[in-house]
Amino acid sequence: MQYLTSQLIIPIPEDKIIVDLIEYKELKDNELEGCYWSMSDLEKRINKKRDWITQNLLYNPKYKSLLDVKNKGFVFYPVKKGQQWCFQATKMAKFLEDHFADIHNN
Repeated sequence: MQYLTSQLIIPIPEDKIIVDLIEYKELKDNELEGCYWSMSDLEKRINKKRDWITQNLLYNPKYKSLLDVKNKGFVFYPVKKGQQWCFQATKMAKFLEDHFADIHNN
């Protein structure tokens, strides 16, 4: 068998870098760390409207106690006029991933 040896020079644009796949995955996993979502952020993220989210997730008895910050969850439920929904992004994203089939089979 014959072998051919060559040397290539591939220019990499200054606004690009080469990153190991493992490091890239870690960066993506940490992207939501310290980030909070509003209701409109959640609507955009899962492509569902507020009514669907509140009915099928937030006030669904199956999930409410798990989600509510009063029970050490990761969703702040507004109790007074003017308060806004607040979601801990990392945990809400994980919840949505873990419960995808169950949520959409309601």
